[in-house]
Amino acid sequence: MRILLLSDIHSNLEALEACLAAAPEHDLVVNLGDTVGYGGNPNEVIARVKPLGSVFVRGNHDKAVSGLINLEEFNPVAGLATLWTRDQLTKANLEWLGALPQGPVRVAELPGIQFVHGSALDEDEYTVSVRDAIAPLITNPVPITFFGHTHLQGGFSLQGEIGEGYRPGYRTVGQPESSDWRLRKDLRYLINPGSVGQPRDGDWRAAFAVFDSEAWIVSFYRVPYNVRVAQEKILAANLPPRLATRLAAGR
Repeated sequence: MRILLLSDIHSNLEALEACLAAAPEHDLVVNLGDTVGYGGNPNEVIARVKPLGSVFVRGNHDKAVSGLINLEEFNPVAGLATLWTRDQLTKANLEWLGALPQGPVRVAELPGIQFVHGSALDEDEYTVSVRDAIAPLITNPVPITFFGHTHLQGGFSLQGEIGEGYRPGYRTVGQPESSDWRLRKDLRYLINPGSVGQPRDGDWRAAFAVFDSEAWIVSFYRVPYNVRVAQEKILAANLPPRLATRLAAGR
């Protein structure tokens, strides 16, 4: 089975459309959370992702927008975007966000694989470094965990008690590219497909991944999209300008 992995779209319709256009053939679509927040097209993005499949995990922005958590842990920029998004969404879309499941989520046809937003131990945990990854890798026996939340494409592996980090290698920052990571069945993995709508690794291109469950290969992708249009929508909504300018820097 080939799984298209999308995460952290953050209401960026232009980036989402670019990813879907570039995605190779696949059998299943999995959304790892934070469908909304930051960007200017929350209703349109939800309308686009809902028909793609039924495997979703809620993110912290999804929870905040739908009122399941307060904004105490959000910085002022994220908080303003949350309140704006909440005001824009239809009642049906707010209810859909509020009903998204907490990870880990599993699919019967994919034994040994789970889907989370932050980690299997804490849905809001940031797994940024090898040190962060050790606890969930050691304490959770599932061979492969796909996660989002950090907006950093790549992953971590564990052999015994030794953890290693992995980042895909790319040659450019302006063209569509892909990078394959062949997995080993004697290791455990945490794998992040990267952020569709808000990359934070210095590469402005939209990110996603495809996992081949038979070959055990993760293919990471980066695709350019119309950043200017996405920025203009953010500014037209009177959202904080920082949300627009950072799209071009991938930070």
